[in-house]
Amino acid sequence: MAEQSDFQPFKRLALIGIGLIGSSIALRASRDGLADEIVVYTRRAETLEKARELNLGDVYTDRISEAVAGADCVILCIPVGAFASVGERMSEHLEPGTIVTDVGSVKRSVIDQLLPHIPDGVHLVPGHPIAGTEHSGPESGFPTLFDNRWNLLTPLEGGDEAATERLADFWRALGSQVDIMDPDHHDRVLAVTSHIPHLIAYNIVGTADDLAEVTQKEVIKYSASGFRDFTRIAASDPVMWRDVFLHNKDATLEMLGRFSEDLSALQRAIRHGDGDLLFDHFTRTREIRRGIIDAGQEVAEPNFGRYKTDT
Repeated sequence: MAEQSDFQPFKRLALIGIGLIGSSIALRASRDGLADEIVVYTRRAETLEKARELNLGDVYTDRISEAVAGADCVILCIPVGAFASVGERMSEHLEPGTIVTDVGSVKRSVIDQLLPHIPDGVHLVPGHPIAGTEHSGPESGFPTLFDNRWNLLTPLEGGDEAATERLADFWRALGSQVDIMDPDHHDRVLAVTSHIPHLIAYNIVGTADDLAEVTQKEVIKYSASGFRDFTRIAASDPVMWRDVFLHNKDATLEMLGRFSEDLSALQRAIRHGDGDLLFDHFTRTREIRRGIIDAGQEVAEPNFGRYKTDT
């Protein structure tokens, strides 16, 4: 992780959107002096007022032109479906040398939406912090959200390397580990590690709710740990995840097809009593969990460290 002294603060950091990720950036940047001035933009008056109450920035505005004017870094913290509209509205107000980046879970669509609106001399460096919770809104942020979490930057071919490295240093100062990845490869990787798991969680929780022979009261009352973890994931922001699936359609469908084939193989094993196949599969997949713990991306405590201690 980069030391604070390694990073020269941005003069004016504009946060377009102030939900969980945007507010966490604001809190950490303010705490560690990573920006001389933090601008908070959101179009909803009540959200802007909440951000003001939480003291998340120095300037608060519902005008995109005011937010990005004079900014040397602009971070889009909004659903990916809104990028084209926001890109068009901020385009003429961006100054040469500005770094424009984002926190979206999809990267090819972000590039396709934003690139037509990026003026000459402005540096588009898409990014994706792999960090979050099921909560949303400006009150959900906390300054340590990015500690030891990966941020994947997907710079454009032929883009400004100095701008990419400066952004990488910023994310390191926020606590992240940084890696560089091709945008299309990013979308395929995240389809497996994030998008499909969320789709499965939304589906299984919805299925449980739809079953006529199981009342909602029983689903809640007798929830085992597996179902509880699915409900945590399925509580994520529906607008954000709607846009993720619509804007990563090809990679999601590709991985969903593979998942369906593997699920059919397990279905056949259960039907035919093939215990060896089930045991081998479960043993192999168990090692993935151990690898995630060894990589420092999860804890090994019982119930994933998310249980309440008796008082």
